[in-house]
Amino acid sequence: MERLYSIFSFEVGDGSSLVFTKLDFWIFFLLVMVLFSFLHKQKLVRSIFLTAVSVFFFYKTSGLYVLLLGLSITFNYFLGRWIFHSDSDRKRKGIIAVSAIFNLLILGYFKYAYFFTDSFNAMFHTDFELINQFARMGNNFFGEGTFVEKILLPVGVSFFTFQNISYVVDIYRKEIEPVKNFFDYSFFVTFFPQLVMGPIVRARDFIPQISMPYHLNKNDFSVAIVQIVTGLIKKIVIADYLAVHFVDLVADAPETYPGFVSVIAMWAYSLHIYADFSGYTDISIGLSRLMGFELKRNFNSPYKAVSVADFWRRWHISLGSWLKDYLYIPLGGNRTGSVGSYIAIFFIFVFLIFITQWYELLFVYAGLTALYLFGILVIKDFKRYVHRDLNLIITMVVGGLWHGASENFVIWGAMNGVALVIYKYWRKISFYENSTNGLSHFWKIFITFNFITFTRIWFKLDGSGEPAVMLNQIWNHFDFSWDLFVTVLNTYQSVFWIMLAGFIVHWLPDGVKSTYTGWFAKMPIPVQAVSVAVIVFLIYQAVGTESPPFVYLQF
Repeated sequence: MERLYSIFSFEVGDGSSLVFTKLDFWIFFLLVMVLFSFLHKQKLVRSIFLTAVSVFFFYKTSGLYVLLLGLSITFNYFLGRWIFHSDSDRKRKGIIAVSAIFNLLILGYFKYAYFFTDSFNAMFHTDFELINQFARMGNNFFGEGTFVEKILLPVGVSFFTFQNISYVVDIYRKEIEPVKNFFDYSFFVTFFPQLVMGPIVRARDFIPQISMPYHLNKNDFSVAIVQIVTGLIKKIVIADYLAVHFVDLVADAPETYPGFVSVIAMWAYSLHIYADFSGYTDISIGLSRLMGFELKRNFNSPYKAVSVADFWRRWHISLGSWLKDYLYIPLGGNRTGSVGSYIAIFFIFVFLIFITQWYELLFVYAGLTALYLFGILVIKDFKRYVHRDLNLIITMVVGGLWHGASENFVIWGAMNGVALVIYKYWRKISFYENSTNGLSHFWKIFITFNFITFTRIWFKLDGSGEPAVMLNQIWNHFDFSWDLFVTVLNTYQSVFWIMLAGFIVHWLPDGVKSTYTGWFAKMPIPVQAVSVAVIVFLIYQAVGTESPPFVYLQF
């Protein structure tokens, strides 16, 4: 009873008890499903119930930031209705501008206020101090200590803000109509399996399901269970083990290891972050399926990618498609550009120079500008390629910033943007681009994986100057020898076995993976129950004293 009280009381903890890997969450979900089984036939009641459950879930993880979530939902709901009933094109554009400003101000204030203040101070040698005026006003009204005066990042703010934006924009584009009532909209935004870490759900995909009757057959049930168990294996057995026993040890002090160990650690980190994030979305999609709702796939074996462009079609698909539809294409996509494109790229370049202090980039930018100007003069329609390249880099830098308020995320995004631009030209002259030869295919996967892993040095090490320490160790102290490698192999033997197994399973053909799902679906329910119980028991034997949070909770 004490445990049930701690789960369902209005005491706010650190949010760790209701994550997918904890027993408290599964008790919570089981009781929700029991009540859901009595209420699901009444669609409005179902929306109200799941909204209440989801808001409570958010409150347990983020406390009074639930007020921010409520404000965001209410404001965008009425904006959606307003824009739908407006006949004037000018008014509609004004409303969409209000929506963008409101949502981006929320995201910018809570996620980027310190980052941009510190960057401004560094650029112009000022000493401005950021004050949380909202917290001060709240404390004056509700009493001192009600709100923390330091600006804290609400869990899931990046995800629910993007969902709100896409809803209003899709109504503006006349791709969807507004939801019939407020609770259908609040349910769409707050649906707890995907609220805090996605995938980013699009209104046109999810809202039509709200009016559909609940449906769950044995095959859907079986697929959902396989997805949930697969997600737990990815998170607990692979991601957490690699992080605690190898990746974090090397990343925290790369200078104490030979450089080649940092290379192996970053390979392990690539597997870790994939297992961690895709594990979460596997569980999220499985839980949603049990509740009768379908969320789209968010990963498609990204380390099978044969190019950087292919990788970004396979990794965090919901974010990639969102940035494409709501940023890249509005900027002009691969067809045209705008004044906004040139202004944005100018500020990005200036910002990169100041935050990295790599002033040699000025010569790089000058050279690229001259090259593009020459191309415009001598090659027909070359200006279209210039616009495409600018729009790609802007989109990837914004994608980097979406992940976190750090100069390293900006650099990471810019590197991937530049790589996409280079690939667009390289594929036109590459002699093996369209080759079906096995060796060529392996080479393309190898190059792509290692480039993505290299850029993740800036993703993993978010402190200023930390990537330089690891790069220096790799470049100047690689120190590889067979005897030393064998020593490392013996020291971290279990880590290497997990890495090997993880990559082998990842690179298996999709047909093999669907086969075991089919086998499970054909089992009688009692056999399924026993199988899952045994597998879950074995999974939790891998849980150590440290249980790292999901990586994307910080975004």
